Amino acid sequence: MIIVPVILALALIAVFAFGFIMASYSMGIKPQTLEEARKWQEDHYDLSWYDSLQKEDYTVSSFDGYILHVQYLANPAPSGKYIIISHGYTDNRFGAMKYARMYLDLGYHVIAYDLRGHGKNEPSFCTYSARESRDLYALIEDSRSRYPDARVLGLHGESLGAASSIAVLKYRPEISFVVADCGFSSIDSVLASGLKSMHVPEAFLRIASLCAKIRFGYSYADMRPIDSLKENTVPILFIHGAADDFIPPVHSENMQKATKGYSELRLIPGAAHAMSSLSSPEEYKGYVESFLARVLQAR
Repeated sequence: MIIVPVILALALIAVFAFGFIMASYSMGIKPQTLEEARKWQEDHYDLSWYDSLQKEDYTVSSFDGYILHVQYLANPAPSGKYIIISHGYTDNRFGAMKYARMYLDLGYHVIAYDLRGHGKNEPSFCTYSARESRDLYALIEDSRSRYPDARVLGLHGESLGAASSIAVLKYRPEISFVVADCGFSSIDSVLASGLKSMHVPEAFLRIASLCAKIRFGYSYADMRPIDSLKENTVPILFIHGAADDFIPPVHSENMQKATKGYSELRLIPGAAHAMSSLSSPEEYKGYVESFLARVLQAR
């Protein structure tokens, strides 16, 4: 009779072991070096303009004292317009460069940075917008102080960077607009799709979420950018690759429905995850330019 309790105990241990492994795997980061990220960019588009720009490197202390490494790219022409670009998971500031040239052409100064646990920053774990949005808020506050001439300050994010740019809206930052490219509305739905493809019961997701809370202090329920849009009035342009099978377009569609403010949704035909600006660069720039003209008429 003692065999049954032992089997149940072993099964419970196995389930929670799987939960901790999944939590550790999903929230771990294997970041690219700056050199690796730059090479990827150079292999996919012209980056020759980057080296000739006037640049300034500095750091910003976040809400918990964590140090973020930042790079400012000065527009050669005088301007009171600034854009903070947030890169995707495992990438770094060089991931922002595929968007930086577009904003420089539109008259913006560019603020690129390494997200927590990425680039030149100290190693850390990923909370899929929970801490990253607070880091971004600290960067927004620093930018407002550092660049007092900023009459326009916008955000542009890709994937994790897009999710963080949406999630920061809960803190009511003083920003002019957001461009969110292929962001997720909630990380649990992304992970659930992955489990489904592996034929793993979705119930394991709840166990992994609990394990994440125990080990890292954050559950997957804390990683829901869509919840930041209930009272949002900041204009948002959602862009998503129509062929994105990693974070499907429905994430952007749901977030557009959730926001109270002005928004647009543009799907790029044939574009895979985080590839919209490279698949259709002129179309992409046109969408951004028309959106900015519409929402910044008075500025």
